[in-house]
Amino acid sequence: MSSSSHSEGQILAPASTAPEPSDPRVQPGRTQPRGRNLFSAPATYILVGINCAVFLWMVFHGVSAKEPTTGQLLHYGATNPDFILGYGQWWRLLTATFVHVGLIHIATNMWCLWNLGLLGEPLLGPLGLSAVYVLTGVAGNLLSLAYNVIFRHHESVGAGASGAVFGIAGILIVLLSNHKLPIPWSELKRLRRSVVQFAGLNLVIGIAANFTSIVNIDNFAHVGGFLCGLALGVPLVPRMTAGRVRYLRRQKLTFAAFTFLLILFGYWITKLR
Repeated sequence: MSSSSHSEGQILAPASTAPEPSDPRVQPGRTQPRGRNLFSAPATYILVGINCAVFLWMVFHGVSAKEPTTGQLLHYGATNPDFILGYGQWWRLLTATFVHVGLIHIATNMWCLWNLGLLGEPLLGPLGLSAVYVLTGVAGNLLSLAYNVIFRHHESVGAGASGAVFGIAGILIVLLSNHKLPIPWSELKRLRRSVVQFAGLNLVIGIAANFTSIVNIDNFAHVGGFLCGLALGVPLVPRMTAGRVRYLRRQKLTFAAFTFLLILFGYWITKLR
């Protein structure tokens, strides 16, 4: 990877965040215990599958599995200020969340997505988790775009799912603070503490890595995704145990409102040029 490229970082997986089969978990508006089975977290499996499929597609079409070039990353949907603002390719804010800078990059990101997804999907539902992945991934890329525009880093190329992974971690920190969940409080605190440690440790690693000049990590994408995840969780907490219909309605309103806010944020970025 050339020095002008920025991955969203190789992140360490949270310890013991995947729910055990015997643990009670909440589907949207449901409070009965649900054991894990093949179909217990379909969105997690699908998101991981799409990321892996995109990576394999790139490799099978000649992209290096170890050190893809910036041109190759851009060809398959990575972000770049000039491509987004100059050519109006805003779709890159989404496609970049499925593009990875090498085998180690995707392996670490998918391990974290798998663990956090298995924990978060029973609390959000498949569509909810998918929406959080998209919104927080885009939010992270937007904050990174704003930074690159302000500081004239027009050569910057960004890719990776870690902004969305940080977003899932952020919303979990908020949702797991709900005392009304039918899960022992000691278990909720343990899971929440693990997610907090995951987010804090990886943010520190990302910042430190950029001082070593070994790898360029897009910490603004991490921070943007994480903050968006925290904000998404706040309006959902009061409706988590209010019944499936009310909870899903609150999710739809929340996700629609944040979509609008992200559009406004993107419009503001266009005025920075």
